[in-house]
Amino acid sequence: MSSIAPFTQTTDRSERTLPSDDVLYAALVKRDTQFAGVFVAAVKTTGIFCRPTCAARKPKRENVEFFSTPIQALRFGYRPCKLCDPMGSPGHSPDWLLRLIDEVCAHPEIRITDRNLRERELEPATVRRWFQKHHGMTFQAYQRLMRLSHAFGRIRDGDDVAAAAFGSGFESLSAFSDSFKKAVGFVPSMSRKCSIAAVTRIQTPLGPMLAVANDEGLCLLEFVDRRMLETQLDHVRSQLDVSLLPGANPLFASVRDQLSEYFAGTRREFDLPLVVAGTPFQKAAWEALRAIPYGQTRSYQEQAEAIERPTAIRAVARANGDNRFAIIIPCHRVIGKDGSLTGYGGGIWRKQYLLELELRHSSA
Repeated sequence: MSSIAPFTQTTDRSERTLPSDDVLYAALVKRDTQFAGVFVAAVKTTGIFCRPTCAARKPKRENVEFFSTPIQALRFGYRPCKLCDPMGSPGHSPDWLLRLIDEVCAHPEIRITDRNLRERELEPATVRRWFQKHHGMTFQAYQRLMRLSHAFGRIRDGDDVAAAAFGSGFESLSAFSDSFKKAVGFVPSMSRKCSIAAVTRIQTPLGPMLAVANDEGLCLLEFVDRRMLETQLDHVRSQLDVSLLPGANPLFASVRDQLSEYFAGTRREFDLPLVVAGTPFQKAAWEALRAIPYGQTRSYQEQAEAIERPTAIRAVARANGDNRFAIIIPCHRVIGKDGSLTGYGGGIWRKQYLLELELRHSSA
């Protein structure tokens, strides 16, 4: 075991270390989502600071400086951008959206039309763009999947197919059956024999995460912009033999609460039921990850030795990359033998953030 190695890039204007200014400016120009929550960019000519993903026109290199937190930018006299709202959490959902989603979750059988949105003083085009950007579907498609998820639950609880369909807001049994099979891959009458896992987004200081859970526990927790996320979701479907639908699961509240406690520095271990599917080697590697104490790190070599496979360093690294539970199974605590930060699916800078957060709170 080793304590967290010191990082080479520092700045006297930050509460934690940052990558070099060249790296940060490149991320700002690209609007790189992997840097969400890592820094804010302050523009000297306007006196305004923004998220790295802000859609505003990008400043010239010589007119921008970087801070690790919005508070730091405020202390140096900058004002928050009204367009990207850098004072909120990365990926923060607007209040109108949260109210709308809460309504859909509470009453999935109710169809909210464009007319209904306008009655709620919401512009349908704005709602549509938000769902397309963050969920890859229209609001109407999201509602339909929520109705299907609700119907599946009713069938599992004993309703017949017709009662579940009409009770979930479908006006036609044939339309319900067609939509259901298209969404989950089997007909409604097989619902008691087949499994569906609920999918939701959870906001964190490092951007939104995707959570998947079924009746047994949490199946996946990963940052939504991870490049291998679709592959991980495919693994969940195939290894657990489940179909995925947006929906609610009682476990999601505990996931949100424990993540909030972790980022606040008041939680060091997670107490959540995990549905872990993998080879015996992968499971051994993941158990070794969970054995690394909060605020400490281990090299890939040390992890391989911990599972009594000292020559399997590359295999250990691959197993870490296949970990489906970011933060909870702490693959961010594994570093290079020389202390360098390498290989993290959520982005190296998220890894740096997590390590420094743990170091800060473990020494407090």
